[in-house]
Order: sequence, then C-alpha cells, then structure tokens
Amino acid sequence: MTTSPHSSFIIVGLTSTGKKFRPSDWAERLCGVLSVFGAEKRMRYSPYVGPRNYKGEKAVFVNGSLYEVEPMAYRFVLHFAQDNDLQLIHEDSPADQQSKSA
Repeated sequence: MTTSPHSSFIIVGLTSTGKKFRPSDWAERLCGVLSVFGAEKRMRYSPYVGPRNYKGEKAVFVNGSLYEVEPMAYRFVLHFAQDNDLQLIHEDSPADQQSKSA
C-alpha cells in the first residue's frame, strides 16, 4: 500500500486480517519516539504525530506536514505500519478536498 509524500494518514492498531496489534501501548510508544521534552521537563508528543482512538481502536494520527519538516520521520511511521501489516486510513489533503468540492 502506498501513499503520496504529503498525505495525512491514520495507523489503526489492527492488522489487515483484523487481529489486534500488541503490545496494547504500541501507539504511545511509537509517538514517544518522535516526542520531545519541553522546558518544564515534561514529554510532549510531536504536533504531527499523536496517539488517539479511531472507531474504538488504538491509532496514530499522522499529519502529512511531517514530511515537510522531517521526511525520514514520516517514512519511519509509514514503514512501521507497513512492516507490521497495520491498517492505514488515508486522509485527503486540503488540495484534494478543494478539487472534490469544485
């Protein structure tokens, strides 16, 4: 499964066969790799990658703008999903949404 270089996507914690991905904190761990510690000495997730739920399943939301800031990080999370056979939900970019409404 491929995605355009700047598209946003969601990694859902289910394999392509519907099996739940383990460990249960995989989304927080993946997002933790791209997190930083702020001045108040607290961890902050990247504004481009964050753990959330998608239809009741653990998920990681990836903003396509990450590619502009750090292409290797964008490819890392995309390859993580592909290597672990996780479901990818592709979101339309703002340009795609405008062309659909025209």
